[in-house]
Amino acid sequence: MTSAISAFPAPSSERPAEAATILPPITHEGSVSLLEVVRIAFDSLFVNKVRSLLTMLGVIIGVASVIALISLGNGATAAITGQIESFGTNLLTIIPGRISNSGPGGAGAAASLTLDDVDAIIALKLPVSGVGPQFDSSAQIVAAAADKSAAIAGITPVFRPLNNLTLASGRFIEDADVRDAAPVIVLGSNVATSLFGKGQAVGQSVRVKDQSLRVVGVLVSKGGGGFGSVDDRTYVPLSFAQQRFPGARTPDGNHYTVSAVTIGALNSADLSGLQARVAALLRERHRLKFDGSNDDFSVFNQASFLSALTTITTLLTVFLAAVAGISLVVGGIGIMNIMLVSVTERTREIGLRKAVGAREQDILLQFIIEAVVISLTGGLIGLSLGALLALAVSLSGILQASVDLGSVMLAMGFSSAVGLFFGIYPARRASLLNPIDALRYE
Repeated sequence: MTSAISAFPAPSSERPAEAATILPPITHEGSVSLLEVVRIAFDSLFVNKVRSLLTMLGVIIGVASVIALISLGNGATAAITGQIESFGTNLLTIIPGRISNSGPGGAGAAASLTLDDVDAIIALKLPVSGVGPQFDSSAQIVAAAADKSAAIAGITPVFRPLNNLTLASGRFIEDADVRDAAPVIVLGSNVATSLFGKGQAVGQSVRVKDQSLRVVGVLVSKGGGGFGSVDDRTYVPLSFAQQRFPGARTPDGNHYTVSAVTIGALNSADLSGLQARVAALLRERHRLKFDGSNDDFSVFNQASFLSALTTITTLLTVFLAAVAGISLVVGGIGIMNIMLVSVTERTREIGLRKAVGAREQDILLQFIIEAVVISLTGGLIGLSLGALLALAVSLSGILQASVDLGSVMLAMGFSSAVGLFFGIYPARRASLLNPIDALRYE
């Protein structure tokens, strides 16, 4: 008996040592490396290059459109602002007729401003740098070897400083020219080039309405277009224009009319006060109601006009950029669709990751980052294309379109937000997969 019992092996003293070799349970005290998740996201992009590119296409088009349109809008605003500021922002312009009650061209048709009105404004001795009347017409200007249809403005010498005009050669209209109704003319740079090419224009003669005029000056090019560039205009003495061109006299034949009056304020802060004083004078002279309800003239404040125009162009740019941003939303829907497909294709991978200890938030983070990487990559490509388009427009000379930091931040921020928003649902769906069902998925 004793030998039988003693035949059983004694309890092993090594069991505690074997228990000590058992691995501790998996814990989640550490965190997944963000760089590793980003690397995995890029790997998944390169695995399916064509599909990834097609997924990013909507974002690429959207960002490129937003960047290009904002750049072109900023360029157009700068061009318009520069053209208006080149004439000065401390100007008041008075034209005959009431804009709000007339059709196209109606304001200029009324003979409600005369040279006597100009003399009355000058007599007020307001704090102004000058009062410049002008009479506008147009005619065919004929030179020895060419001719050109151009706008002709009859002006006084003060017109030049009021409108910041610079001479390339020769001289401008002088007081003696106005006093004597001298047959002299100053050409804008485009008109001079059209009539005389690269030759000397000053000293040459041209014919206007069968009247010979001597070219005494050529202006420096100022650019501009839609609002009437000085490069395409010509200038003659006011008295000459009123005596030679039709429509210069009032219907009763007793007074000379003017097409516009420009007043330069010494201080731009005085513009509103000057505008009110001049308007009150004209209402008194024309026997109009003092509330302005039946004014037969219009007074424009150059600074207010510039502010309103800048607001309009800015709103138009924002509207066009918002329309272009719709393609970003379409691109986001494409990202969500592809991410859902990716979740389905990688179901077993997700199950395996969960089986070895990946948490729901790890899976969620991985798929969200993949969506954001797709969106940001498309955004960077779109940014490059938009910048190249803006550069091409600038090089063409049409506009000086420049990409500013604000538009870049807006486009990239919106593309990131699109990737984040449309990537949440697929990522959430992936994180909630049951690891057992995922491993059994075929």
